[in-house]
Amino acid sequence: MEWFDHINMDDEYDKLIIRMNPPRVVIDNEACENATLVKIQSANKHGILLEVVQVLVDFDLLISKAYISSDGVWFMDVFHVTDNDGNKVTDEELIDHIQQSLRTNAALLPCPRRSAGGHAVTEVTTIELSGADRPGLLSEVLAILTDLSCNVVEAEVWTHNMRVACVLHVTDQVKGAAIADPERLSKIKELLYKVMNADSDIKSAKTAVSTGLTHTERRLHQMMFADRDFEQMSKCRDETSSDDGRPLVTVDNYEDKGYSMVSVRCRDRPKLLFDTVCTLTDMQYVVFHASADSQDTEAYQEYYVRHTDGRMLNSEAERQRLIHCLEAAIERRVSEGMRLELCRTDQIGPLSDATRIFRENGLSVTRAEITSRDEKGVDVFYVTDVAGNFVDSKTVEAIRQEMGKRALQVKDGSLQVESSPRENSTFSYGDLLKFKSERFLYNIGFKKSVS
Repeated sequence: MEWFDHINMDDEYDKLIIRMNPPRVVIDNEACENATLVKIQSANKHGILLEVVQVLVDFDLLISKAYISSDGVWFMDVFHVTDNDGNKVTDEELIDHIQQSLRTNAALLPCPRRSAGGHAVTEVTTIELSGADRPGLLSEVLAILTDLSCNVVEAEVWTHNMRVACVLHVTDQVKGAAIADPERLSKIKELLYKVMNADSDIKSAKTAVSTGLTHTERRLHQMMFADRDFEQMSKCRDETSSDDGRPLVTVDNYEDKGYSMVSVRCRDRPKLLFDTVCTLTDMQYVVFHASADSQDTEAYQEYYVRHTDGRMLNSEAERQRLIHCLEAAIERRVSEGMRLELCRTDQIGPLSDATRIFRENGLSVTRAEITSRDEKGVDVFYVTDVAGNFVDSKTVEAIRQEMGKRALQVKDGSLQVESSPRENSTFSYGDLLKFKSERFLYNIGFKKSVS
Protein backbone atom coordinates (compact mmCIF):
# COMPACT_ATOMS: atom_id res chain seq x y z
CA MET A 1 0.00 0.00 0.00
CA GLU A 2 2.87 2.38 0.81
CA TRP A 3 4.37 1.73 -2.63
CA PHE A 4 1.00 2.42 -4.32
CA ASP A 5 0.61 5.68 -2.38
CA HIS A 6 4.13 6.66 -3.39
CA ILE A 7 3.31 6.13 -7.06
CA ASN A 8 0.14 8.21 -6.75
CA MET A 9 2.05 11.02 -5.03
CA ASP A 10 4.67 11.03 -7.80
CA ASP A 11 1.92 11.14 -10.42
CA GLU A 12 0.18 14.06 -8.71
CA TYR A 13 3.52 15.87 -8.38
CA ASP A 14 4.18 15.45 -12.13
CA LYS A 15 0.73 16.86 -12.91
CA LEU A 16 1.38 19.83 -10.61
CA ILE A 17 4.65 20.58 -12.41
CA ILE A 18 2.86 20.48 -15.77
CA ARG A 19 0.09 22.81 -14.54
CA MET A 20 2.71 25.26 -13.31
CA ASN A 21 4.58 25.02 -16.62
CA PRO A 22 1.95 24.60 -19.38
CA PRO A 23 3.23 23.29 -22.72
CA ARG A 24 4.28 25.79 -25.37
CA VAL A 25 3.65 24.92 -29.02
CA VAL A 26 4.94 27.11 -31.86
CA ILE A 27 4.28 26.41 -35.55
CA ASP A 28 6.77 28.37 -37.66
CA ASN A 29 6.60 28.78 -41.44
CA GLU A 30 9.41 31.35 -41.67
CA ALA A 31 12.50 29.60 -40.30
CA CYS A 32 12.78 26.92 -43.03
CA GLU A 33 12.37 27.32 -46.77
CA ASN A 34 10.79 23.95 -47.55
CA ALA A 35 9.13 22.77 -44.32
CA THR A 36 6.98 23.92 -41.42
CA LEU A 37 8.71 23.80 -38.04
CA VAL A 38 6.71 22.47 -35.09
CA LYS A 39 8.40 23.41 -31.81
CA ILE A 40 7.24 21.95 -28.50
CA GLN A 41 8.38 22.72 -24.97
CA SER A 42 6.77 21.00 -22.01
CA ALA A 43 7.37 19.40 -18.65
CA ASN A 44 8.70 15.90 -19.28
CA LYS A 45 6.85 12.61 -18.74
CA HIS A 46 7.30 9.06 -19.96
CA GLY A 47 5.70 8.49 -23.35
CA ILE A 48 5.36 12.15 -24.28
CA LEU A 49 7.53 11.75 -27.39
CA LEU A 50 5.26 9.03 -28.76
CA GLU A 51 2.15 11.09 -28.02
CA VAL A 52 3.57 14.09 -29.88
CA VAL A 53 4.66 12.05 -32.91
CA GLN A 54 1.29 10.27 -32.88
CA VAL A 55 -0.54 13.60 -33.12
CA LEU A 56 1.59 14.71 -36.08
CA VAL A 57 1.09 11.50 -38.07
CA ASP A 58 -2.64 11.45 -37.25
CA PHE A 59 -2.84 14.78 -39.09
CA ASP A 60 -1.14 13.07 -42.08
CA LEU A 61 2.00 15.17 -41.74
CA LEU A 62 5.32 13.92 -43.12
CA ILE A 63 8.26 14.34 -40.73
CA SER A 64 11.52 14.94 -42.60
CA LYS A 65 13.68 15.97 -39.64
CA ALA A 66 13.40 15.87 -35.87
CA TYR A 67 15.54 17.05 -32.94
CA ILE A 68 14.56 15.74 -29.52
CA SER A 69 15.86 16.50 -26.04
CA SER A 70 14.20 15.34 -22.81
CA ASP A 71 17.08 14.86 -20.41
CA GLY A 72 15.75 15.94 -17.03
CA VAL A 73 12.37 17.44 -16.19
CA TRP A 74 11.93 19.39 -19.43
CA PHE A 75 11.01 18.20 -22.92
CA MET A 76 12.00 20.13 -26.08
CA ASP A 77 11.31 18.98 -29.65
CA VAL A 78 11.60 20.46 -33.13
CA PHE A 79 9.97 18.71 -36.10
CA HIS A 80 10.24 19.63 -39.79
CA VAL A 81 6.93 18.67 -41.36
CA THR A 82 5.07 18.96 -44.66
CA ASP A 83 1.74 17.76 -46.01
CA ASN A 84 1.50 14.66 -48.22
CA ASP A 85 2.38 16.73 -51.29
CA GLY A 86 5.58 18.02 -49.72
CA ASN A 87 4.21 21.53 -49.07
CA LYS A 88 4.30 23.62 -45.91
CA VAL A 89 1.30 23.57 -43.60
CA THR A 90 -0.40 26.93 -44.18
CA ASP A 91 -4.08 26.28 -43.46
CA GLU A 92 -4.83 28.33 -40.33
CA GLU A 93 -7.65 26.08 -39.16
CA LEU A 94 -5.43 23.01 -39.46
CA ILE A 95 -2.62 24.78 -37.61
CA ASP A 96 -5.01 25.62 -34.76
CA HIS A 97 -6.14 21.98 -34.56
CA ILE A 98 -2.53 20.76 -34.47
CA GLN A 99 -1.57 23.23 -31.74
CA GLN A 100 -4.59 22.35 -29.62
CA SER A 101 -3.98 18.61 -29.95
CA LEU A 102 -0.29 18.95 -29.06
CA ARG A 103 -1.03 21.16 -26.05
CA THR A 104 -3.69 18.72 -24.84
CA ASN A 105 -1.47 15.64 -25.11
CA ALA A 106 1.61 17.31 -23.62
CA ALA A 107 -0.43 18.58 -20.65
CA LEU A 108 -1.82 15.15 -19.71
CA LEU A 109 -5.34 16.42 -20.40
CA PRO A 110 -8.07 14.25 -21.95
CA CYS A 111 -7.70 14.43 -25.71
CA PRO A 112 -10.84 14.09 -27.85
CA ARG A 113 -10.73 10.69 -29.54
CA ARG A 114 -10.95 10.68 -33.30
CA SER A 115 -13.98 9.08 -34.87
CA ALA A 116 -14.09 5.98 -37.06
CA GLY A 117 -15.81 6.66 -40.36
CA GLY A 118 -17.66 9.60 -38.80
CA HIS A 119 -18.87 7.53 -35.84
CA ALA A 120 -18.20 8.75 -32.30
CA VAL A 121 -16.21 6.76 -29.76
CA THR A 122 -19.24 5.14 -28.13
CA GLU A 123 -20.88 4.23 -31.45
CA VAL A 124 -18.45 1.52 -32.57
CA THR A 125 -17.40 -1.93 -31.44
CA THR A 126 -13.69 -2.71 -31.78
CA ILE A 127 -12.57 -6.19 -32.85
CA GLU A 128 -8.91 -7.21 -32.58
CA LEU A 129 -7.55 -10.35 -34.24
CA SER A 130 -4.03 -11.78 -34.41
CA GLY A 131 -2.49 -15.12 -35.33
CA ALA A 132 -1.13 -17.09 -38.27
CA ASP A 133 -1.69 -15.56 -41.71
CA ARG A 134 -3.02 -17.50 -44.70
CA PRO A 135 -4.56 -16.65 -48.09
CA GLY A 136 -8.25 -15.89 -47.86
CA LEU A 137 -8.28 -15.15 -44.11
CA LEU A 138 -9.62 -11.59 -44.46
CA SER A 139 -12.37 -12.86 -46.75
CA GLU A 140 -13.45 -15.43 -44.15
CA VAL A 141 -13.48 -12.82 -41.36
CA LEU A 142 -15.63 -10.45 -43.42
CA ALA A 143 -17.97 -13.28 -44.44
CA ILE A 144 -18.68 -14.01 -40.77
CA LEU A 145 -19.26 -10.34 -39.95
CA THR A 146 -21.62 -10.07 -42.92
CA ASP A 147 -23.65 -13.04 -41.71
CA LEU A 148 -23.83 -11.49 -38.24
CA SER A 149 -25.09 -8.15 -39.68
CA CYS A 150 -21.99 -6.18 -38.70
CA ASN A 151 -20.96 -3.18 -40.77
CA VAL A 152 -17.22 -2.43 -40.99
CA VAL A 153 -16.75 1.34 -40.78
CA GLU A 154 -12.96 1.22 -40.46
CA ALA A 155 -10.31 -1.50 -40.41
CA GLU A 156 -6.60 -2.03 -40.89
CA VAL A 157 -4.77 -5.29 -41.54
CA TRP A 158 -1.01 -5.90 -41.32
CA THR A 159 0.89 -9.07 -42.19
CA HIS A 160 4.51 -9.83 -41.38
CA ASN A 161 6.57 -13.02 -41.14
CA MET A 162 3.48 -15.18 -41.77
CA ARG A 163 1.63 -13.49 -38.88
CA VAL A 164 -1.38 -11.20 -39.14
CA ALA A 165 -2.90 -8.49 -36.95
CA CYS A 166 -6.21 -6.80 -37.64
CA VAL A 167 -8.22 -4.06 -35.92
CA LEU A 168 -11.80 -3.55 -37.10
CA HIS A 169 -14.30 -0.92 -35.95
CA VAL A 170 -17.82 -2.19 -36.62
CA THR A 171 -21.41 -1.16 -35.99
CA ASP A 172 -24.75 -2.94 -36.04
CA GLN A 173 -25.84 -2.92 -39.69
CA VAL A 174 -29.44 -2.02 -38.83
CA LYS A 175 -29.04 0.38 -35.90
CA GLY A 176 -25.76 1.97 -37.01
CA ALA A 177 -24.51 1.88 -33.42
CA ALA A 178 -22.16 -0.19 -31.27
CA ILE A 179 -23.18 -3.80 -30.62
CA ALA A 180 -24.32 -3.99 -27.00
CA ASP A 181 -25.88 -7.46 -26.73
CA PRO A 182 -23.43 -9.63 -24.69
CA GLU A 183 -24.65 -12.85 -26.33
CA ARG A 184 -24.10 -11.44 -29.80
CA LEU A 185 -20.65 -10.16 -28.88
CA SER A 186 -19.79 -13.58 -27.48
CA LYS A 187 -20.98 -15.24 -30.71
CA ILE A 188 -18.86 -12.89 -32.82
CA LYS A 189 -15.78 -13.63 -30.72
CA GLU A 190 -16.40 -17.39 -30.79
CA LEU A 191 -16.76 -17.65 -34.57
CA LEU A 192 -13.82 -15.35 -35.31
CA TYR A 193 -11.67 -17.38 -32.94
CA LYS A 194 -12.52 -20.52 -34.95
CA VAL A 195 -11.49 -18.76 -38.16
CA MET A 196 -8.20 -17.57 -36.67
CA ASN A 197 -7.41 -21.08 -35.37
CA ALA A 198 -8.43 -22.93 -38.54
CA ASP A 199 -4.92 -24.28 -39.08
CA SER A 200 -4.40 -25.29 -35.41
CA ASP A 201 -1.62 -22.73 -35.11
CA ILE A 202 1.01 -23.56 -32.49
CA LYS A 203 0.91 -19.92 -31.40
CA SER A 204 -2.67 -19.58 -30.27
CA ALA A 205 -4.66 -16.92 -32.10
CA LYS A 206 -6.08 -14.03 -30.11
CA THR A 207 -9.45 -12.32 -30.46
CA ALA A 208 -10.89 -9.42 -28.48
CA VAL A 209 -14.16 -7.50 -28.73
CA SER A 210 -14.80 -4.22 -26.90
CA THR A 211 -16.84 -1.03 -27.14
CA GLY A 212 -15.08 2.17 -28.16
CA LEU A 213 -12.10 3.23 -30.24
CA THR A 214 -8.43 2.45 -29.90
CA HIS A 215 -5.47 3.98 -31.72
CA THR A 216 -5.35 1.46 -34.53
CA GLU A 217 -1.72 1.67 -35.62
CA ARG A 218 -0.30 1.58 -32.12
CA ARG A 219 -2.49 -1.42 -31.28
CA LEU A 220 -1.30 -3.21 -34.43
CA HIS A 221 2.31 -2.74 -33.32
CA GLN A 222 1.48 -3.98 -29.83
CA MET A 223 -0.46 -6.99 -31.14
CA MET A 224 2.29 -8.10 -33.52
CA PHE A 225 4.92 -7.55 -30.84
CA ALA A 226 2.88 -9.68 -28.42
CA ASP A 227 2.54 -12.29 -31.19
CA ARG A 228 6.38 -12.25 -31.47
CA ASP A 229 6.51 -11.65 -35.22
CA PHE A 230 10.08 -10.40 -34.69
CA GLU A 231 11.43 -13.86 -33.87
CA GLN A 232 12.15 -14.64 -37.53
CA MET A 233 14.15 -11.44 -38.10
CA SER A 234 17.51 -13.03 -37.15
CA LYS A 235 17.03 -15.89 -39.60
CA CYS A 236 15.92 -13.54 -42.37
CA ARG A 237 18.99 -11.36 -41.83
CA ASP A 238 21.35 -14.35 -41.95
CA GLU A 239 19.88 -15.62 -45.21
CA THR A 240 20.18 -12.32 -47.09
CA SER A 241 23.00 -9.95 -47.93
CA SER A 242 23.52 -6.71 -46.03
CA ASP A 243 22.66 -4.77 -49.22
CA ASP A 244 19.16 -6.17 -49.70
CA GLY A 245 17.23 -3.03 -48.76
CA ARG A 246 16.32 -4.25 -45.27
CA PRO A 247 16.65 -1.83 -42.34
CA LEU A 248 20.03 -1.66 -40.61
CA VAL A 249 19.79 -1.26 -36.83
CA THR A 250 22.76 -1.07 -34.44
CA VAL A 251 22.94 -0.70 -30.65
CA ASP A 252 26.03 0.46 -28.73
CA ASN A 253 26.59 1.43 -25.10
CA TYR A 254 28.28 4.69 -24.06
CA GLU A 255 29.42 3.87 -20.55
CA ASP A 256 30.77 7.36 -19.78
CA LYS A 257 27.42 8.96 -20.66
CA GLY A 258 25.22 6.20 -19.29
CA TYR A 259 23.22 5.81 -22.52
CA SER A 260 22.65 3.09 -25.08
CA MET A 261 22.75 4.53 -28.60
CA VAL A 262 20.32 3.04 -31.13
CA SER A 263 20.86 3.94 -34.78
CA VAL A 264 18.49 3.12 -37.61
CA ARG A 265 19.19 3.39 -41.32
CA CYS A 266 16.55 2.35 -43.86
CA ARG A 267 14.44 3.48 -46.78
CA ASP A 268 12.39 6.52 -45.94
CA ARG A 269 8.59 6.35 -45.87
CA PRO A 270 5.67 8.05 -44.12
CA LYS A 271 5.17 7.28 -40.39
CA LEU A 272 8.64 5.76 -40.00
CA LEU A 273 9.42 7.86 -36.91
CA PHE A 274 6.13 6.84 -35.30
CA ASP A 275 6.88 3.14 -35.86
CA THR A 276 10.32 3.26 -34.23
CA VAL A 277 9.30 5.52 -31.32
CA CYS A 278 6.23 3.36 -30.68
CA THR A 279 8.41 0.25 -30.40
CA LEU A 280 10.96 1.87 -28.09
CA THR A 281 8.18 3.18 -25.82
CA ASP A 282 6.29 -0.11 -25.65
CA MET A 283 9.54 -1.96 -24.89
CA GLN A 284 9.97 0.36 -21.86
CA TYR A 285 12.87 2.43 -23.18
CA VAL A 286 13.08 6.15 -22.44
CA VAL A 287 14.41 8.41 -25.21
CA PHE A 288 16.58 11.18 -23.73
CA HIS A 289 18.06 12.60 -26.94
CA ALA A 290 17.30 11.80 -30.56
CA SER A 291 17.59 13.06 -34.10
CA ALA A 292 16.02 11.97 -37.36
CA ASP A 293 16.79 13.01 -40.91
CA SER A 294 15.71 11.88 -44.36
CA GLN A 295 17.64 12.53 -47.54
CA ASP A 296 16.01 11.57 -50.83
CA THR A 297 14.83 7.99 -50.20
CA GLU A 298 17.02 7.18 -47.18
CA ALA A 299 16.26 7.84 -43.52
CA TYR A 300 18.63 7.93 -40.57
CA GLN A 301 17.56 7.99 -36.91
CA GLU A 302 19.64 8.06 -33.75
CA TYR A 303 18.32 7.55 -30.20
CA TYR A 304 20.06 7.80 -26.83
CA VAL A 305 18.02 5.60 -24.50
CA ARG A 306 17.83 3.91 -21.13
CA HIS A 307 15.37 1.51 -19.58
CA THR A 308 12.61 3.06 -17.49
CA ASP A 309 14.59 1.85 -14.46
CA GLY A 310 17.57 3.97 -15.58
CA ARG A 311 19.94 1.26 -16.84
CA MET A 312 21.55 0.72 -20.23
CA LEU A 313 21.14 -2.48 -22.25
CA ASN A 314 23.21 -4.94 -20.27
CA SER A 315 23.42 -8.10 -22.39
CA GLU A 316 23.97 -9.21 -25.98
CA ALA A 317 20.64 -11.06 -25.95
CA GLU A 318 18.81 -7.87 -24.98
CA ARG A 319 20.66 -5.92 -27.65
CA GLN A 320 19.73 -8.45 -30.35
CA ARG A 321 16.11 -8.50 -29.22
CA LEU A 322 15.82 -4.72 -29.54
CA ILE A 323 17.44 -4.84 -33.00
CA HIS A 324 15.04 -7.50 -34.25
CA CYS A 325 12.01 -5.72 -32.76
CA LEU A 326 12.91 -2.44 -34.47
CA GLU A 327 13.54 -4.21 -37.78
CA ALA A 328 10.13 -5.85 -37.50
CA ALA A 329 8.43 -2.55 -36.62
CA ILE A 330 9.90 -0.91 -39.71
CA GLU A 331 8.95 -3.78 -42.02
CA ARG A 332 5.37 -4.34 -40.78
CA ARG A 333 4.08 -1.29 -42.61
CA VAL A 334 6.05 -1.92 -45.81
CA SER A 335 3.46 -2.79 -48.44
CA GLU A 336 4.24 -5.79 -50.62
CA GLY A 337 2.32 -6.43 -53.81
CA MET A 338 0.05 -4.53 -56.14
CA ARG A 339 -2.03 -1.68 -54.75
CA LEU A 340 -5.74 -1.93 -55.54
CA GLU A 341 -8.34 0.68 -54.55
CA LEU A 342 -11.98 -0.25 -54.15
CA CYS A 343 -14.78 2.34 -54.18
CA ARG A 344 -18.06 1.04 -52.77
CA THR A 345 -21.25 1.95 -50.98
CA ASP A 346 -21.06 1.87 -47.18
CA GLN A 347 -22.28 -1.69 -46.81
CA ILE A 348 -20.37 -4.72 -45.62
CA GLY A 349 -21.83 -6.92 -48.39
CA PRO A 350 -19.82 -5.35 -51.24
CA LEU A 351 -16.69 -5.39 -49.08
CA SER A 352 -17.16 -9.07 -48.27
CA ASP A 353 -17.88 -9.81 -51.93
CA ALA A 354 -14.71 -8.02 -53.03
CA THR A 355 -12.40 -9.99 -50.73
CA ARG A 356 -14.21 -13.21 -51.74
CA ILE A 357 -13.45 -12.44 -55.39
CA PHE A 358 -9.81 -11.82 -54.48
CA ARG A 359 -9.70 -15.19 -52.72
CA GLU A 360 -11.39 -17.09 -55.55
CA ASN A 361 -8.88 -15.66 -58.03
CA GLY A 362 -5.90 -16.74 -55.95
CA LEU A 363 -4.94 -13.34 -54.52
CA SER A 364 -3.51 -12.93 -51.03
CA VAL A 365 -4.02 -9.65 -49.13
CA THR A 366 -0.77 -8.54 -47.48
CA ARG A 367 -2.12 -5.28 -46.11
CA ALA A 368 -5.47 -3.49 -46.10
CA GLU A 369 -6.95 -0.14 -45.07
CA ILE A 370 -10.75 -0.01 -45.01
CA THR A 371 -12.56 3.29 -44.51
CA SER A 372 -16.27 4.15 -44.73
CA ARG A 373 -17.65 7.68 -44.57
CA ASP A 374 -20.80 9.42 -45.79
CA GLU A 375 -22.33 6.20 -47.14
CA LYS A 376 -19.26 5.47 -49.26
CA GLY A 377 -16.19 3.33 -48.78
CA VAL A 378 -12.67 3.75 -50.14
CA ASP A 379 -10.55 0.68 -49.43
CA VAL A 380 -6.90 0.01 -50.21
CA PHE A 381 -5.60 -3.54 -50.63
CA TYR A 382 -2.05 -4.71 -51.33
CA VAL A 383 -2.20 -8.10 -53.00
CA THR A 384 0.14 -10.82 -54.27
CA ASP A 385 -0.46 -14.33 -55.53
CA VAL A 386 -0.46 -17.10 -52.92
CA ALA A 387 3.28 -17.60 -53.37
CA GLY A 388 3.98 -13.93 -52.66
CA ASN A 389 4.76 -13.06 -56.27
CA PHE A 390 3.45 -10.27 -58.50
CA VAL A 391 -0.10 -10.73 -59.67
CA ASP A 392 -0.84 -11.90 -63.20
CA SER A 393 -2.16 -8.96 -65.26
CA LYS A 394 -4.90 -11.13 -66.77
CA THR A 395 -6.10 -12.07 -63.29
CA VAL A 396 -6.36 -8.43 -62.28
CA GLU A 397 -8.24 -7.56 -65.45
CA ALA A 398 -10.67 -10.44 -64.92
CA ILE A 399 -11.32 -9.26 -61.36
CA ARG A 400 -11.91 -5.70 -62.56
CA GLN A 401 -14.37 -6.97 -65.14
CA GLU A 402 -16.27 -8.89 -62.45
CA MET A 403 -16.30 -6.03 -59.91
CA GLY A 404 -16.53 -3.12 -62.34
CA LYS A 405 -13.56 -1.18 -63.70
CA ARG A 406 -14.69 2.05 -62.04
CA ALA A 407 -15.06 0.33 -58.68
CA LEU A 408 -11.60 -1.28 -58.66
CA GLN A 409 -8.51 0.65 -59.70
CA VAL A 410 -4.86 -0.38 -59.93
CA LYS A 411 -3.01 2.49 -58.27
CA ASP A 412 0.60 1.39 -57.90
CA GLY A 413 2.17 1.71 -61.32
CA SER A 414 5.69 1.43 -59.93
CA LEU A 415 5.38 -2.32 -59.41
CA GLN A 416 5.93 -4.66 -62.30
CA VAL A 417 3.02 -6.93 -63.18
CA GLU A 418 4.35 -10.22 -64.50
CA SER A 419 2.59 -13.02 -66.32
CA SER A 420 1.99 -16.17 -64.35
CA PRO A 421 4.28 -19.14 -65.17
CA ARG A 422 1.27 -21.42 -64.57
CA GLU A 423 -0.86 -19.68 -67.16
CA ASN A 424 -1.40 -22.83 -69.27
CA SER A 425 -1.77 -25.16 -66.32
CA THR A 426 -5.10 -26.80 -65.54
CA PHE A 427 -4.40 -26.50 -61.80
CA SER A 428 -5.92 -23.37 -60.21
CA TYR A 429 -4.76 -21.95 -56.89
CA GLY A 430 -7.94 -19.91 -56.89
CA ASP A 431 -10.13 -23.04 -57.09
CA LEU A 432 -8.11 -24.66 -54.31
CA LEU A 433 -8.42 -21.63 -52.02
CA LYS A 434 -12.12 -21.33 -52.78
CA PHE A 435 -12.73 -25.00 -51.91
CA LYS A 436 -10.68 -24.94 -48.68
CA SER A 437 -12.19 -21.65 -47.53
CA GLU A 438 -15.78 -22.65 -48.30
CA ARG A 439 -15.24 -26.05 -46.67
CA PHE A 440 -14.11 -24.31 -43.49
CA LEU A 441 -17.08 -21.92 -43.50
CA TYR A 442 -19.35 -24.93 -44.02
CA ASN A 443 -17.83 -26.68 -41.01
CA ILE A 444 -18.66 -23.76 -38.70
CA GLY A 445 -22.16 -23.36 -40.08
CA PHE A 446 -21.92 -20.56 -42.67
CA LYS A 447 -22.32 -22.66 -45.82
CA LYS A 448 -25.24 -24.99 -46.48
CA SER A 449 -23.33 -27.02 -49.01
CA VAL A 450 -19.95 -27.20 -50.71
CA SER A 451 -19.91 -27.70 -54.44
